[in-house]
Amino acid sequence: MRELLEGSQAVAEAVRLCKPGVISAYPITPQTHIVEELASMVAQGKLKSEFVNVESEHSAASVVLGSVATGVRSFTATSSQGLLLMAEVVFNISGMRLPVVMTCANRAISAPLNIWNDHQDAITVRDSGWIQMHAETIQEALDLHIQAYRIAEAPKIMLPVMVNMDGFILTHGLEVVDVPTQEQVDNFLPAYRPLYKLDVENPLTLGPLVGPEYYMEARFAIQETLKDVLGLIPLIQGEFQKGFGRPSGGLVEPYRIDGAEKVIVAMGSVCGTIKDVVDSLRAKGKKVGCLRVVTYRPFPAAEICRALKDVSRVAVLEKAVSLGSYSPLLSEIRSCFSGKKKSPVISGFVIGLGGRDISLDSIKEVFKRLGPKPVSEEFIDLKPELLVEKI
Repeated sequence: MRELLEGSQAVAEAVRLCKPGVISAYPITPQTHIVEELASMVAQGKLKSEFVNVESEHSAASVVLGSVATGVRSFTATSSQGLLLMAEVVFNISGMRLPVVMTCANRAISAPLNIWNDHQDAITVRDSGWIQMHAETIQEALDLHIQAYRIAEAPKIMLPVMVNMDGFILTHGLEVVDVPTQEQVDNFLPAYRPLYKLDVENPLTLGPLVGPEYYMEARFAIQETLKDVLGLIPLIQGEFQKGFGRPSGGLVEPYRIDGAEKVIVAMGSVCGTIKDVVDSLRAKGKKVGCLRVVTYRPFPAAEICRALKDVSRVAVLEKAVSLGSYSPLLSEIRSCFSGKKKSPVISGFVIGLGGRDISLDSIKEVFKRLGPKPVSEEFIDLKPELLVEKI
C-alpha cells in the first residue's frame, strides 16, 4: 500500500510489521516522532508489545539488552547525545552477541549545542561491533529496518544493527512510500528463535568477567563474524527484492560510474543531491558519477575498490570529521587502495556539519576541486568571517 508518510511514521510502520515484543526509548530530537508513533500503536492495540518508559537513553539501551537476552525481539531508537549516553551499553550489546535493532536519527554532537543533521554520532561508535547501515530515502529507511532484523538474528551472526537516517531531512520529511503487508513481512522475517537466552530452567551467564586468556578471542570472534556479514547482506538484499519487488539496501550503490573520470563517495540523504548534479553534468558531457556507501560497518572495502578501480579522481564527501586526523570515511577508502598497483587520486571534503545546507552548487564545487593532487580535510561552504581565533 502506498502512503504519504513522514519518515518517522514510515520507520514506526516498519518496526510494527517486525513485531518486537519490547520497545524502550527516551525521547530526543529528531528521533522523538518514531517512538511517539510506536507508543501510540501499542496504546491503541495495533502492536502487541511492551513499551517501557525510562529516564535516559542509557536505561533504554539497558532495557532492550535485557529483553533480547531473555529471547524477545526488541527495538530502540536514539540520536546524538543520547547515543553517546548509551555508549557503554552499546558496546555491551554487541559483546554479548544480542541482535537488537536501533534507529539512529543522525544529529550533530555538542558543544556547541546543535539539533540538526550530520553523521558524527554514528561515526563516534563505529568501532562498537554494531552493523551500521545508512538510508538515502524514507523508503529505504523503512526497508532497512525490515532487513536489519533478518541480518541481526541470523544464527551465524547474532549482532546488533543500527539503521541510520538523517535527522529532519528523513525523519521529518514527507515521501510517498510503499508500506508492505504483514503477510509480506512475515514471509521474509520469521519469528525470533534465539540460539541462547536467559532462562531459570537452563542457567546461563552473558558478559561475564574474563581475563586476558579469553578476552582477545571474544573480540576476534566478532571481527570474523562481521566479515561473514559482508557476504550475508547482498543475499538478504536479493531476497528482499524478490519478496517486495524493489531493490533496497546492500553494501554500496554505484550511480553512473561506468566511464566516469570523477566520482563522489558519500553516505545518506546527500547522495540524492549528488545524483542530481551527476545527471546535470552528464547531460553536458562531463564524465562524473556517485558511489553511495550503504553499509558502513562492516566496511565493504572490496566492493569499493571494485567500483572505483577505473576512476581517476575520487572525492570522499562526509558529514563528520575526526578532529586531529583525517576524516573517517576518507581514511578508510584510502586504505582500500593501500598496496594496490593502481589507485585513483583520493581527496577528502567535509560538508554539511550541524545541518548546514548542501546545495547543487556545493556539489559542483567539489567536482571542480578534484585535481591531479589529492587534498584532505577541505571544508566546503565554510564562512571565514565566522571563524573564531585559535585559543
